[in-house]
Amino acid sequence: MEHQGQISIRPTTNTTRESDGRWLKVALVCSHGGHLTEMQMLSPAFEGCECILITYRCSRTEELTQWPRKYLLSNIGTNIVRMIKAFVQATRILLREQPDVVLSTGAEIAIPFLWVGRLLGARTIYVESWCRVRTRSGTGPLVYPIADLFLVQWPDMVRWYGSKARYLGGLI
Repeated sequence: MEHQGQISIRPTTNTTRESDGRWLKVALVCSHGGHLTEMQMLSPAFEGCECILITYRCSRTEELTQWPRKYLLSNIGTNIVRMIKAFVQATRILLREQPDVVLSTGAEIAIPFLWVGRLLGARTIYVESWCRVRTRSGTGPLVYPIADLFLVQWPDMVRWYGSKARYLGGLI
């Protein structure tokens, strides 16, 4: 997993099957702009996994064929009512899909899905945006406590988050 400039969510046995023979199921959670672009750039790490994309509805995501299984939600933004609704949606989706891993590149859509995923027993991974060179994102501090793996893409960002943050090189 610690290859310079690469990330893999595969188990160390170099297989994409869980110990019970199932394919590793990964929920990919991101907003629909640059965070989606970052997720697409990370896609080689998911080869061989059963992936479900969870993002916002827009013309770009409706036409996206890279991940045929997807959930397209309304944009949360900074609206607290929409955030509460997103927690309900996250619970329904994750109970239905039962992913082994919930991975997010941000933004605020990560919050309900990583928290609910963690409560349901999924492994949680957050990848801080590559544009975060000197400051933390709004989402990062809110998911840091529950992320099993919290990745930053600049070495200086480790000090902004703490010992749990890991720098493995530029991932994107």
